[in-house]
Amino acid sequence: MNNSQQRDVDRPRARGTDRSLARRAELIAIGRKLFADTSYDALSMDDIARQAHVAKGLIYYYFKSKRGYYLAIVQDSVADLISRAAGGLELPPEERVHRTIDGYLRYAEHNQAAYRTIITGGVGFDTEVQAIRDGVREVIVETIAEGAWGARRFGGEAGSAGGRRGIAPLPRMALLGWLYSVEGATLDWIGDPALPRDTMRELLVKMLGGAMRAVEELDPSYPAPEAARRDGV
Repeated sequence: MNNSQQRDVDRPRARGTDRSLARRAELIAIGRKLFADTSYDALSMDDIARQAHVAKGLIYYYFKSKRGYYLAIVQDSVADLISRAAGGLELPPEERVHRTIDGYLRYAEHNQAAYRTIITGGVGFDTEVQAIRDGVREVIVETIAEGAWGARRFGGEAGSAGGRRGIAPLPRMALLGWLYSVEGATLDWIGDPALPRDTMRELLVKMLGGAMRAVEELDPSYPAPEAARRDGV
């Protein structure tokens, strides 16, 4: 087979792959809304297919099962949120912290169904879903820690007694506690946005500054950034 013949064979396959990826992405987008508004157990595959206006077999073709479909939705939402919140590596530390929180809020504001899917889920106790959500939290905590103290201040190895993902237990716990409060406040905010996003961001930044000052009081080897001493970051 010559090169021209080979290209002729490959072209339809490439177009088919593109169509498949687009169709899969479309189904995930539909699923984000469905599972955000209705619990996992309350939606049958027949319900999903009817509301998505597709044959049930198509969902099985792409995702194998309802659980596979749900996990794909959560993973897709997670990737999007992390991309928004954990970028800005080229920025100075203080600006990066501001950008992380602003990106987090912007994502939640403009992707409310997906955000609720990530934070509240739709399955009762599902270890795999919880692991995905925990992964998001660890990435955001790591991003904030590096922006505040720099990679040189990390202690321990991932999965060891010294800390997860290289962050020592004290700063990690303080930042994780702050993040849990961010999640609850953000869920309330997108449901009833009484505060402008800029005000919400500054409130969360000041709360973060308080957490960092508490870490310094307990362990001076983790000094709060200068901006945190001014009740901000």
